[in-house]
Amino acid sequence: MIHSPYVRKAVSVQRTMGLVLVALIPGIVAHALLIGPGVLVNLTISTITAVAAEALMLHLRKRPVAIAVGDLSAVVTAWLVTLCFPPIVPWWLTVCGALVAIVAVKHLYGGLGQNPFNPAMIAYCSMIVAFPALMSQWPPAGQLSFDTQLSLILGGPRDIDGITGATALDALRTGLRSGTQTVDTVLQGSAFGALGGRGWEWISVGYIAGGLFLLAKRIITWHMPLAFIGVLATISTLFWLLDPGRFASPLFHLASGGAMLAAFFIVTDPVSGATTPRGKLLFAGGIALIAWLIRNFGAYPEGIAFGVLLMNMCVPLLDMKTQPPVFGHHKDAKGGGK
Repeated sequence: MIHSPYVRKAVSVQRTMGLVLVALIPGIVAHALLIGPGVLVNLTISTITAVAAEALMLHLRKRPVAIAVGDLSAVVTAWLVTLCFPPIVPWWLTVCGALVAIVAVKHLYGGLGQNPFNPAMIAYCSMIVAFPALMSQWPPAGQLSFDTQLSLILGGPRDIDGITGATALDALRTGLRSGTQTVDTVLQGSAFGALGGRGWEWISVGYIAGGLFLLAKRIITWHMPLAFIGVLATISTLFWLLDPGRFASPLFHLASGGAMLAAFFIVTDPVSGATTPRGKLLFAGGIALIAWLIRNFGAYPEGIAFGVLLMNMCVPLLDMKTQPPVFGHHKDAKGGGK
């Protein structure tokens, strides 16, 4: 006799990670076209570093190298690390970020499926704390040639004032803290487009397209993206209505920074995130709330990475407190009573 399950779904780590990579491509293409192709160079550097580090750690742990390297999980981590970094950071900073994510966060906790923290977010937070100046050097949209970007990545001279500009979130934060400007006056600056950062609206559209693809393929569920976008939109709308001169609109917050990348590719990490339906909603909503608070009141212009790591620490409690009742038992049943 054939035992259940009778219908098997063709699911594998390699297929899942491959679809995530495909979903990232629209955002990467928009990034390369609007900000500059330097991101493609750092994607290559990060991918090579991550795969090599994965192979080395598997060899040292006496685990099968070929199968684990071929599952594409290291490549996904490498791409997410790179997309969170400025596209003109020097090559060694990209290498450091990939090594932190793969070696320190993934393998020192036991390898694939064992890490309690999001590897890409640990890499981002580590690098922005250790090298804040380099991690804040974002090129203005479309103003640096590929040759210039390549030179900066490979270690060329870095004229900070000449090659970089403030991101939309950083420009808004700095302008408001001067005490002499309002949101409307700050948004007249060159760093801003129609909705958010100049060029970043279309990059966000690319990530939305990729996220909808993942939803259609059932790689991710609707809970986390909806909760993240919903909470970020709700709280920013509330404060925008109360004081539009001090707080930006919800469209600005959703179209700026890494909001859409986070909504569909960061908070949906199946390893470090919550697993129950209600837990997923609370997890992603908590990240959005922390990100908004840091954006408006914190020392950093972007708070998504810190929100992810703080909520990663809450995952065990969220999963424990939001477990659905066992079928056939009352919600408050104790000890298996009906």
